[in-house]
Amino acid sequence: MPDNSVSFDEYDEIHSPRHGQTDLDRVIEAAIDRRGFVGGALTFGLGGFLLGTTSLTTRAEAAADRFGFRQIPAGTEDTIRVPDGYRWETLISWGDPLWSDSPNFDESTRGTAASQQRAFGDNNDGMAIFQAGGRTVFAVNNEYTNRGIIWGNRPEGKPANDDDILKGLLAHGVSVFEIARDGDGWSVVKDSPLNRRITPDTEMEITGPAAGSDLLRTAADPTGARSRGTWNNCGNGQTPWGTYLTCEENFNGYFSSSDPDYERSPSMRRYGINLDDWGYGWAGVQERFDISRHPNEPNRAGYVVEIDPLDPNSTPKKRTALGRFKHENADVVLADDGRVVVYMGDDERGEFLYRFVTENRYTEGGDNSDILDSGTLYVARFSDDQTGTWMAMTPETTGMDADEIAVNTRMAGSLLGATTMDRPEWVASNPFQAEAYVALTNNKNRGLKPNAGGDATPVGGPNPREANVYGQILRWRPDGGDHAADTFVWDLFALAGNPTVHSDENAGSANVNAGNMFNSPDGMMFDQRGFLWIQTDGNYSNEGDFEGHGNNQMLVGDTATGEIRRFLVGPDEAEITGLAWSPDRKTMFVGVQHPGERGDSHFPGGGDSVPRSAIVAVSREDGGLMG
Repeated sequence: MPDNSVSFDEYDEIHSPRHGQTDLDRVIEAAIDRRGFVGGALTFGLGGFLLGTTSLTTRAEAAADRFGFRQIPAGTEDTIRVPDGYRWETLISWGDPLWSDSPNFDESTRGTAASQQRAFGDNNDGMAIFQAGGRTVFAVNNEYTNRGIIWGNRPEGKPANDDDILKGLLAHGVSVFEIARDGDGWSVVKDSPLNRRITPDTEMEITGPAAGSDLLRTAADPTGARSRGTWNNCGNGQTPWGTYLTCEENFNGYFSSSDPDYERSPSMRRYGINLDDWGYGWAGVQERFDISRHPNEPNRAGYVVEIDPLDPNSTPKKRTALGRFKHENADVVLADDGRVVVYMGDDERGEFLYRFVTENRYTEGGDNSDILDSGTLYVARFSDDQTGTWMAMTPETTGMDADEIAVNTRMAGSLLGATTMDRPEWVASNPFQAEAYVALTNNKNRGLKPNAGGDATPVGGPNPREANVYGQILRWRPDGGDHAADTFVWDLFALAGNPTVHSDENAGSANVNAGNMFNSPDGMMFDQRGFLWIQTDGNYSNEGDFEGHGNNQMLVGDTATGEIRRFLVGPDEAEITGLAWSPDRKTMFVGVQHPGERGDSHFPGGGDSVPRSAIVAVSREDGGLMG
């Protein structure tokens, strides 16, 4: 992060400020009657009709035993809390070695570049588990590092030498490692032949419509077909053919310019590529991050990367057909005819929601290795009458070449008049019926400022609140129950808020109450029962508008009744993100990111230990299923 108090988006806006919203007529015309929409009633349920509080309570009480746990209260303790009858333990933390020839994490030095390259990366996020030949393999994103923590042994938390900078660089990327279970629980299998670190230095292949494009030709690769590394890996996806999709999100904050007068291109401005970086200093050790010398280098970042976690010798592939933007996650489903559909959000204020539909059909047991290279990318437009359309992003519809659409996807979305959203984060598809959900985490600029491309952000439709600080969860159902359909209907599953502070729309929807309230829904995933797990990355001040919210948390929603219950509360100053289940479904693995990002946590070690991002294993004390 730029510092301990400024978020990624806020830092970008400081350097690329938005002009105030002036198109008030458009805002008013597009706005819905918010009092009728969220004032004590919420659109949800199979029929898409309005359910009042009484109806919600009746249905929830009838299905109370479906959850199998008693909701826990919010809290601010520097630990993990789960319901009675459940327990947790730490599986792995930042800096833990994956090979026995690498030292254990050193609290005094926080490691070196050499030790970090062979250890679990920092700030774990999206994750997935794979099985083959009796082995269980974890693939985990390592999104970024907290400068004040990774360099906390240095004066003012700043790097003292090039090795410090490289240590931070190598803490990014993806960690792949085998785990095994014995009588003491799950543990990492050191020295497994499947263990692997994928970092900003790993060689990658560029595939799809942008491969070989002039936009991707650099001094390092004049062919435009190869790339080096992946970083700021946020959410993830898992394919039916057994590969891992890691999503590059805030890739922009690692580039800088040695020329203070360098004139950035419109594309750089739209994607937040600035003259200075977030303080990581990568251009000082690798010149490719200097945009004044290598202006095409940023075009090689911001993609979905496909990795084979069971082949440590395989080359990761950047799938440009899925577009370039700040990818949150990549949710994979199959259309009725067998084509693969990938839903994706662009996590920035006022950006868009996307869908990719492959040209070819998935073949079980067949060769699906290049199926994500050809197809059509779509962007969503939502109407206030609760219908919507997926608009094809093609040369015919946008006037842009195919490689330009793949590289400058945001511009193509603006040309088509896509709906500006309140930061689309994770998308999750219901395994039992054709519907999908997206976490719209928050947007303080809604109705006040345009997005980075100058597109208006009017209040209305799926974004019903001005200066939205709480967020909401949007649901849509494709027409005919087919994820490849170009039209859909939508509603809001939940509108986060605080009913103890507000009595207007900021109180939240009918299924949000004083006992389960939350803000900034982020990670989401369905379990095999069809329950929706919701993770938050929001304001944990526990003051003002957020009084009573406590630390970030994980809740579970029954999408049939609308009821939401709090299951887990995280440690201080941490985000809860990333979710996976063991093959026997008796353990739920949950990610804890950036504990102590402002200096007030010692999770998971306690005492005076260095705070470290970690994955915890949650299980039932009676050994039962976890979902």
